[in-house]
Amino acid sequence: MSLRINQREVQPTEEQASKSLLDYLRDELGLTGTKIGCRKGICGSCVVLVDEKAVRACRTPLRKLLDAEGDTQVRTIEALRAPDGALHPIQQAFIDAGAIQCGYCTPGMVMSSVALLHRNPKPTREQIRQGLAGNLCRCTGYQQIIDAVALASERMESADEGE
Repeated sequence: MSLRINQREVQPTEEQASKSLLDYLRDELGLTGTKIGCRKGICGSCVVLVDEKAVRACRTPLRKLLDAEGDTQVRTIEALRAPDGALHPIQQAFIDAGAIQCGYCTPGMVMSSVALLHRNPKPTREQIRQGLAGNLCRCTGYQQIIDAVALASERMESADEGE
């Protein structure tokens, strides 16, 4: 069993293994892009990807990931940037569509969007709404966020066709 976070193998101590994934990411690894929100799994600010599925890090015991069969892969918002520093298409679309206000919910929204587009590269606007239903934003009213995910879907499809 192996736990990889942003392509780096980690070996938490027994004491660290008793923490939530959120606290381990922030306190032990310094990955503060994953935000602390409600700590109850409601707001979605702490969403990360575990094996490409959106997971609330505040409600995920690190021990559960360590005890899982096989290799577990965790990706945080910090892992989306390209090696040359370029933003992920979803991050760029959030900027271009004006989907960022205070920015606190943005990492969780982006990671939920990555998971959504991974399993459904061409979602309808209703499917985008459903895919982001577990993420709360107090600033934008969601329209720009839905626009951003739709824009990212179009851009990613165009990029795939160009390869």
